[in-house]
Amino acid sequence: MKTRHSHPAWSYFLAFFLLTAFVITSSMLLFLNYFARSAGVEFTRENLFTAAVVTFGNAVFLALICTVVDVLRRKVMVGRPVRAIVEAARRITGGDFTARINPRAAVGASEGFEEIVDCFNTMAAELSGVETLRTDFIANVSHELKTPLAVMQNYGTLLQSPDLTEERRVEYAKAITEQSRRLADLVTNILKLNRLENQQIYPAAKRYNLGEQLAECLLNFESTWEKKNIDIETDLEEDVFVESDDELLSLVWNNLFSNALKFTEPGGTVSVTMKIDGELAAVRVSDTGCGISPETGKHIFEKFYQGDTSHATQGNGLGLALVKRVVDIVGGDISVESEVGKGSTFTVKIRRAADGDLQETP
Repeated sequence: MKTRHSHPAWSYFLAFFLLTAFVITSSMLLFLNYFARSAGVEFTRENLFTAAVVTFGNAVFLALICTVVDVLRRKVMVGRPVRAIVEAARRITGGDFTARINPRAAVGASEGFEEIVDCFNTMAAELSGVETLRTDFIANVSHELKTPLAVMQNYGTLLQSPDLTEERRVEYAKAITEQSRRLADLVTNILKLNRLENQQIYPAAKRYNLGEQLAECLLNFESTWEKKNIDIETDLEEDVFVESDDELLSLVWNNLFSNALKFTEPGGTVSVTMKIDGELAAVRVSDTGCGISPETGKHIFEKFYQGDTSHATQGNGLGLALVKRVVDIVGGDISVESEVGKGSTFTVKIRRAADGDLQETP
């Protein structure tokens, strides 16, 4: 990093001296000449020389005073804020994202130092937050990757046993397949979430029937609810159109349906309703599962957060983070109501398309 050196004090003195000497000498000589002519007195060369020397001395003295005042002013109003900014910048460059500039360091500073300090502290706070998120994200990803890999390694080792029965071999092979699928889903969700958070996915809005999309997404889980003997209840209003990105919203419905079926015990009930709420379409996905505590509800949309550890092997804590990000991108709203032991209800509200055009965009 290049260091810009300030001008030495003598350069300021020279500048003030030249300006002060020129102004004072010229003014003094004009004044003396006018005064002498008015009094009818002729100045000799010696008198003029003496006057010039005295004027020069006064100019030197005044220039020295101005130089000292200006150096002190710059040291307090410029030098101190600059040193504080440089020191904080060096700390951040060294990885210390807690560095901040005390606003009092810029008191009395000119040239917009107050604005620079405010912007610097805001930048440092943002960098600190990003660094914390990055560290947590790496730690969580590492943990989530290690779990399925460890399971796959263990079952792979067991498969090498020569006296393993065929039934056990199939069981272990299925476990490896399930963990590899979970690992693939984790990587896919991480990539999707990264693209969403970095705004590399832009909504491609089109008009379509929301009820039909919900029904199609729900039917994709037919084998799951039949296997667990879960009752499905639907109440979808007809001809409710939205103008949004259907692929992004399908991520929302698929994740909500998957979670509802996953946390509902065999013989339970999952219900999906869609009602018109003014200019909005309100979609509610309810289940009779284990429910979530109020503390878990505060963090339910955070990445890698899993409040129910008993179901941790069935997910990776990214599904609801994806849902929240997608809903934010399309301009919707999502909320959750839950009670431990009685189930949960997720409500997504999306703005409906204008009623004037009832034709679905192909």
